Order: sequence, then structure tokens, then C-alpha cells
Amino acid sequence: MAKEDLVEFEGMIVELLPEGRFRVRLENDHEILAYTAGKMKKNRIRSMVGDKVTVEMTPYDMDRGRITFRHRDAAPRIGGSPRPVYRRR
Repeated sequence: MAKEDLVEFEGMIVELLPEGRFRVRLENDHEILAYTAGKMKKNRIRSMVGDKVTVEMTPYDMDRGRITFRHRDAAPRIGGSPRPVYRRR
């Protein structure tokens, strides 16, 4: 394995932490600390508790990772109000 190789896992966000960090539970029930990748910040992709995500990790530190992709849900989110309708007069 080369030095630059990264390992990808899928998991679910369990907890929101300050400063854009998240606690993510991987499919193998291992919990890690993860942060949002720069492209996700640039494109304003928001992640919330319960979202399924893909995490990149280096083989040297298996307790931290970078969230690179948020998977879309099949069903829309429940809750929140619909967008207001503005009409021109």
C-alpha cells in the first residue's frame, strides 16, 4: 500500500460536534471523528444526524476521517415548513 492510499468506509452520522466535526459510526460499528471535505464546504452540502456518508481514512490513523460524500435519501425529510409562496401583485 502506497503512502498516499486512502481507505473508504460507509457510515452514518451519529452526533454533530462544534467546528464542523461529526461523530460517525461506520458499518463495522467503529466510531470515528470526521470533518467535512473542502469540496462539500465549497458547494454548501449540509450533513445532519442520520445521514449516510462515505468517509476517507488514512491507514495510519483509524480514529479520524474526512467525509467526502453524503448519500441521498430515497424519501424526503419529514418536518420543517414548506417554502413560502410569494405572489406578484
